Amino acid sequence: MPNTVRMDIPVLLPEAPDASDACVERLVKRLSSAPGLFQVHVAETNGASQLCLHYDPAALSPADVRRKALQAGAEISQRFGHLIGWVEGVRHARHARRLEAALAEEPGVLEAALDVAGALRLEFDHTRTSRDALQQRLADHRLRFSHSPFPPPPERFEPEKGDHDHEGTGEHADHDHAHGGVFGANTELVFALGSGSALGIGFALEKLVPGLSGWAPLTLFLVAYGLGGFFTVREAIENLKRGRFEIDTLMLVAAAGAAALGAWAEGALLLFLFSLGHALEHYAMGRAKRAIEALAELAPRTARVRRGDDLIETPVEQLEIGDVIVVRPNERLPADGFVLLGTTSINQAPVTGESMPVDKQPVADPAEARSGRSSIANTSAVFAGTINGAGAIEIETTRKSSDTTLAKVVRMVSEAETQKSPTQRFTDKFERIFVPVVLGLAFVLLFAWVVIDEPFRDSFYRAMAVLVAASPCALAIATPSAVLSGVARAARAGVLIKGGAPLENLGSLNAIAFDKTGTLTEGRPRITDIIPVQGTREADLLSAAVAVERLSDHPLAAAIARDGAERLGQFTRLPPQTSEA
Repeated sequence: MPNTVRMDIPVLLPEAPDASDACVERLVKRLSSAPGLFQVHVAETNGASQLCLHYDPAALSPADVRRKALQAGAEISQRFGHLIGWVEGVRHARHARRLEAALAEEPGVLEAALDVAGALRLEFDHTRTSRDALQQRLADHRLRFSHSPFPPPPERFEPEKGDHDHEGTGEHADHDHAHGGVFGANTELVFALGSGSALGIGFALEKLVPGLSGWAPLTLFLVAYGLGGFFTVREAIENLKRGRFEIDTLMLVAAAGAAALGAWAEGALLLFLFSLGHALEHYAMGRAKRAIEALAELAPRTARVRRGDDLIETPVEQLEIGDVIVVRPNERLPADGFVLLGTTSINQAPVTGESMPVDKQPVADPAEARSGRSSIANTSAVFAGTINGAGAIEIETTRKSSDTTLAKVVRMVSEAETQKSPTQRFTDKFERIFVPVVLGLAFVLLFAWVVIDEPFRDSFYRAMAVLVAASPCALAIATPSAVLSGVARAARAGVLIKGGAPLENLGSLNAIAFDKTGTLTEGRPRITDIIPVQGTREADLLSAAVAVERLSDHPLAAAIARDGAERLGQFTRLPPQTSEA
């Protein structure tokens, strides 16, 4: 009968971010073909991913199995690398997709993933490129990279070595148009509204003021063209450099065609609607990114690590498994782990949603907790981002900062908020087919005079009319504006919807299950009833309870002391009782 050896994946593949990584799959395939091993697979143990190796005890010893696994892991780690972190400079969803495609085409890059919130994940071949070269390529794409497991707030963003400070350069201008701006809105939205205003005034002058020179409306239409097409032109140029034809290219060609036909108002309307749709989408993505940044703020950026008798202030991304961290009262915990020394109560609501703080005490056997052979009791397990109570404690880390529960929550929220709805995914696929077809049709119609007896002017007019009529301005504006409107309306009612995909899925729900604790409750304990034993007055019971509980810092004790004192105050305000004669 085969025996089993379990090994931690972070030990075998220190750089692998999770069990779904391609390097884990490579390790499984390599070990599965080794003599003496029957089966190799990934198993979840105590919430952590482990490599499970089933072997023939007659052919291999446990030490042989571990040696084979460590050797295979070392070879894979030496060949393949990962660049995981967050970047600043992603302007919107289209920009993220374009950058992702560009990074995937870099020599030596095996896999690239970049979302609009800035979460970056690259897998590369060490024999063809290096981490420094990839960071330089990110800088070339005007992206500032950080190894932090959480997205740094913009004002605290520290570029990695090798990056450039683009303060005041075009890069900042690119980023600011999506997230900065006037009155809290992004700059592109201001441009879009300016385009609409110029279009409306020009149209009103043209139709309502007879005898006015045509130069006044035309000048306003040109302003509308400039404001509405400013960012669209930049997107189209970048797409054309990569040989991609998207809706922005079609919009620009259609607007140029409308101008060629003298229909300046129609062309300006196309650019205004398209820029407004983009601006609304970017505004929604900016809100999503700020929500992710707020979630990441739950975790402290540094930790006090015990090194002998000294405490060293260390960035959380440099923490290693097994480090001992000192956490003072009322501080947030910087890492996942278990309590070594001290007792306290910890508010876990930011991570687990529990409405009441959980009492914590040291593990009974630290060696057993380190081995991972048995689960760590809830009374000793702690999580990054939770809030310590009144007791100082020492904890030992069990996960790196990139693998903590809070880091996983941030990644899941990032994926949820940037996840596309089925309609959005359909429009993306549709435009990749629709745009080249329309451009091709317009080009063919330009030469209709060859087969039809008509002047070139008429063929040109027909081709431009097809471009203007086929421009999918409604498609470009409908989805992002509908998503933004739905999310905003739900937020006003107190419901937070994490993006377009969850919003669209709500339409097919038949039932919703709520976790009451911390979700439908406030999580603030209070006294509801006082039941004194026979012969004891309620006031006397409250006085004794308040006097005792005031000496404790437990959350329930604080509630008893607070509400009890308030009720005692009510007793003292009651009029004295008079006995009947």
